[in-house]
Amino acid sequence: MNVQQLENELWEAADQLRANSKLTAAEYAMPVLGLIFLRHADNRFKAYLPEIEADIPPQVPAAQRETLIKLGFQGKAAIYLPEAARFDRIAALPQGANIGEVIDSAMDLIEADYPVLAGALPRSYTAFEPKLLAELVKIFDRPAIKAATGDVFGRIYEYFLNKFAMSGAQEGGEFFTPPSLVRMIVNIIEPDHGLVLDPACGSAGMFVQTGHFIEDVRHQQANETVTFHGQEKSDTNTKLARMNLVVHGLDASNIRQGNTFYDPVEHLIGQCDFVMANPPFNVDGVDTKKVEGQVSPLEQGGRLPFGLPGTNAKTGAISNANSLWIQYFYAYLNDAGRAGFVMASSASDAGNKDRDIREKLVKTGHVDVMMAIGNKFFYTRSLPCTLWFFDKGKPADLQDQVLMIDARNVYHVVSARSHIFTDEQHANLNAIVWLYRGEAEKFVALVARYLRQVDEWLAAIPERIAADTVAVGRLETLLRTFAQGASLAELNADQPEDAHLAQAQLVAFKADLAAAQADTHAADAIAALLTACTQVRAAFAQADLASHAGQVALQATLDALAPKLKSVGKALEVRHKQWLKLLDSAEKQLRARQSKAFDGKAAREAKRALLAADAKKNESPTVRDAVLEALKQAAYFIHQVHWLHSRFPHGCFEEVPGLCKAVTLEEIAANDWSLTPGRYVGVAAEAAEDEDDFAEKLREIHDELAELNDKAVELAGRIASNFEELLG
Repeated sequence: MNVQQLENELWEAADQLRANSKLTAAEYAMPVLGLIFLRHADNRFKAYLPEIEADIPPQVPAAQRETLIKLGFQGKAAIYLPEAARFDRIAALPQGANIGEVIDSAMDLIEADYPVLAGALPRSYTAFEPKLLAELVKIFDRPAIKAATGDVFGRIYEYFLNKFAMSGAQEGGEFFTPPSLVRMIVNIIEPDHGLVLDPACGSAGMFVQTGHFIEDVRHQQANETVTFHGQEKSDTNTKLARMNLVVHGLDASNIRQGNTFYDPVEHLIGQCDFVMANPPFNVDGVDTKKVEGQVSPLEQGGRLPFGLPGTNAKTGAISNANSLWIQYFYAYLNDAGRAGFVMASSASDAGNKDRDIREKLVKTGHVDVMMAIGNKFFYTRSLPCTLWFFDKGKPADLQDQVLMIDARNVYHVVSARSHIFTDEQHANLNAIVWLYRGEAEKFVALVARYLRQVDEWLAAIPERIAADTVAVGRLETLLRTFAQGASLAELNADQPEDAHLAQAQLVAFKADLAAAQADTHAADAIAALLTACTQVRAAFAQADLASHAGQVALQATLDALAPKLKSVGKALEVRHKQWLKLLDSAEKQLRARQSKAFDGKAAREAKRALLAADAKKNESPTVRDAVLEALKQAAYFIHQVHWLHSRFPHGCFEEVPGLCKAVTLEEIAANDWSLTPGRYVGVAAEAAEDEDDFAEKLREIHDELAELNDKAVELAGRIASNFEELLG
């Protein structure tokens, strides 16, 4: 779904609450999240219900049928909802019903079926004004929310952290982990078995993404292959984590509240197959006396095997807890365990005792990958960070090196404040790690997937271009009929004399129409492209897409096709504008709707086909959208293949200036044990700027300018208001 649309609808809900109630942010955030829980639980329930009902014979009595449905949800990535707890029933309550009581009861019913949620679900909905609560339910029953999939609950949690500073989560570096970073961590450590620990689990987004990975990549059930253990300091976040896991059908029985600095969960030390986390950055004030007892070798159960970081000279407390977290993640791993976590960029270069700790860590040979991430991935603050990866099971030939990846220039702009990784950026960065680990077959499989997508989009192009040409032809016929049949008498009817059209205007319109009909630029470009597409698809049919050599052999052909795809896209847009301008001229300047020769209804339909659909209104893609999307996607996936082949032409790992390098321990020692990727990978050779990259940067500048303009207008309004107050 459109994330921007989702956020807008949520903002409307929150804003309505704020404007129409006396509740504080802390008081209303959890009840709204409770409604989101019900909505998302209902979505997942409905996704699995048809499959479960299909296995139940139709003659089974209703009461027994419901029991069988409930049994059918066991092991599914969703929870069973009693009929009284289903969102549709709540949304359909008649006016005047005690909706708060119904929602409270729904929460009771769910907790009765899922004891792990006991005390976690919000209550006290009866405290809300009934009309206000009914409107909120309607907001969360809109199509955009009903169609929501994926880790929506986590995204909404992120939204509330950002907008309402819920639970003080903006303090001390504690942020919701952006989904892009969660996916990157999961994709690289591949948590698919055993014990999975997140000692700063927040709303459990890491576990949810692990569930997706196991289901989508390994084609297994998470609850059958892994056991999640999560610890979270905040009581509110602990409840959110349990809600998030249960709504995704994942085991939440091992989510506990506790301060990881002082509550070591000793039975997990040295036992975890995977550790992943986004801990609070740069925490100061950790009580040194409470953690100094944790300093001891791993074999003796120590969580701080490399020693204590520096302390504050005045207070004696730990001055920065980053090195505590780093050691904790390492200590919880078993002898073959992997860890992936988010850390402040400063931790990669910190000096004094932090540097000594880092030296000891690097010398173990277990630091696997370091990935630098650029600004704007976090919603609440624009700060860069680094992803750290440990692997105690690294093969011997890799233990004397660390893979450095500088991904600061890899991102997709969502808004002036927000960057993400696209699916393909995720996969391409992940491919670097595969090649480093010697998993070239995964690299080849990824390129093959891109090539198949190119082929599929190329296959769609002829039909979509034909539909576009038909749509333009309809508009041409409509305007030609008007030009031939319209008379000045009917066009000037009931018009004041000074507004009468002259014959010259009608003649000029006919000349413009004739010029458009004679313009063959788009038709010529289309013909050339269709021929090229046929040739490329024939080459695909002959190529060995399962081998690197076969894939590389197609590269020159694909690189030659990409500019043609973009050129035809531009030609079609020019053609659309040309004919829409003629229609606009006929309607506005020549008053075409007054002519019997003009079909107004057909004109509206023709115009609709050549304009972009309105995403805000959930409109279906138009003919224009469909053809431009096919051209764009074909070029996009060609670009992905080019990105990989231009950097790794031999299908094996190699140093790419400005992007990646396998760095030896000797090099790291020579750089004062720094683990900052930018120190090692160098700078990429300057290349001609790609058109898509330029468009991305231009869009980013435009979004930032729009945001600044909005702020300027808001500030001007405040200043004016203040002046009015001062002047009395």
